[in-house]
Formats: sequence, C-alpha cells, structure tokens
Amino acid sequence: MLIDSHHHLWTYSAEQYGWISDSMSVLRRDFTLDELRGVAAESGVDGFVAVQARQTVEETTDLLRDAAEEPLIRGVVGWVPLADPNVSEILDRFTDDAAFKGVRHVVQDEPDDRFILGSDFNRGVSELAGRGLVYDILIFARQLPASIEFVDRHPELEMVLDHIAKPTIATSQFDTDWEIHFRELAKRSHVSCKFSGVLTEVRDPAWSIETIRPYWDVALEAFTPQRLMFGSDWPVCLLRTGHREWVETVRMLASELSASEQADLFANTAIKAYHLAAES
Repeated sequence: MLIDSHHHLWTYSAEQYGWISDSMSVLRRDFTLDELRGVAAESGVDGFVAVQARQTVEETTDLLRDAAEEPLIRGVVGWVPLADPNVSEILDRFTDDAAFKGVRHVVQDEPDDRFILGSDFNRGVSELAGRGLVYDILIFARQLPASIEFVDRHPELEMVLDHIAKPTIATSQFDTDWEIHFRELAKRSHVSCKFSGVLTEVRDPAWSIETIRPYWDVALEAFTPQRLMFGSDWPVCLLRTGHREWVETVRMLASELSASEQADLFANTAIKAYHLAAES
C-alpha cells in the first residue's frame, strides 16, 4: 500500500496563490481531481492526504467537498483562523466530517520566527486535541527552536512535521544547525514527520539521490519508520521532479529497510498519525 501524506489541489488564481512566484510558472495552472487520479494511476498511490495551500476557510470547505467526491482522498488537513476568538465555532463547522483530520498554518511565511508561540494562536491550537485533530507544522529550519517550545506546550496533541522542517540542502555543506534542532524535536513522541518537500530545498542546479541521502539518514534515524511517512508535496515537487520519480527515489532510499518498516514508511505511519481508514 502507498499513502501519499502530502498532496495539494487548487484552482489557480494569481490573487489566491500569491506565493506562486514567477520562478514557479509550472504551478500556475489548475491541479484538480483529474490530475490526482492520474498521479494515483501512474505512481500506484492508494490514498492521499489533501493539504491546504491557501489560508482561507473556503479552501477547507473545497477540500472536504473533493474528499466526498473522490475516495482516493483519505483525509484533509485544512486551515482555520486559529488565533480567531471564534475558532471553536469555526472548527465545529467541520468536525462532523470524518475526512477532516487536521489543521495547518503557514508558519514559515510569518515574519516573526516566534509566531508559533503567540498566545492567541496557541489558544486556538489547544482546541484541536479534544476534537481528535492533528496539527501540521510547516516551518523553515530556523524556526525549529521556537517550534520545539510550541510542541512542548501541547503534549496531548498529535502533530506532524512537514517537509523535514525545510533544511538548506547543498552538496557543498550539510545543514548542521537543522540536524541539531531536528533531532531534538524528534525526541517528542507525539510528533511524526513527513519525508516530503525535500528536493525543493536543494540549492544545487541539479540533484541526485546522494544529494539528499544525508538528510534521509538523519530523518530516518531520528524518527524511525514508525514516525516517518512518505509524502510527495505534489504538485510543488514538479519544480524539481515528477511524482513517480519522487516515489522511486524514496523507495531506493528505503530499500535497505525491512518489509514491515517499508510498510510503515509508505502507509502505516500516515494511517496512524491521521487516523485514516486502512481501506478507502
């Protein structure tokens, strides 16, 4: 079984997706359920977790509607305004939908690297655990220290770290600061991690499996296959590689794992973290 724990869908508009810059022109089009079905057929994906890509409640509604239409979408990580005084009521609009699995905020784009420690934001995050929801952590590596403090404030809340916290990847120099804080975060047993979005952090003009192997080694050792999961970050991965090529790359990296460990990495960890149905 193959579960892709990180997949985006959108109807593109420059206004709604301002983060898609001129250098990302390949992303300036619609990515719909038809594309999702095509990726599933090409790469042999049995299920996806659809993740928000714009910070609007409307996107959460749209993704849940897509999940109701397409069984390949096993769960949705949406967005709600966590710092809003009325966040409890907003969450209640979605929690009856079994596909609603978690919430994400684009912390990486906040100008304050300690945004994640804000009191209003944390008050909203405290509403998640009692509803059986997960929080997805989207940060750059420099935001890891604050994120460790954040994680420690919510020991009862299951969390998933996206994109191994986006280290700066280059063959000329390993990101040692990232490794120190990444390993520290991994000591928290209520946090899982996605091996996703890695290639878009490569600063070299070209990449090979050896470019990312040191980061794979750290992620695997720190989280183990029981808390590390495969994700594609499709279609953002198209900036560096195709979906099937990424699947094949991670399968090569994982080839020395046992069959049960590979089953955890490619399906079971995501199923457990997001409380997904084992079969669609």
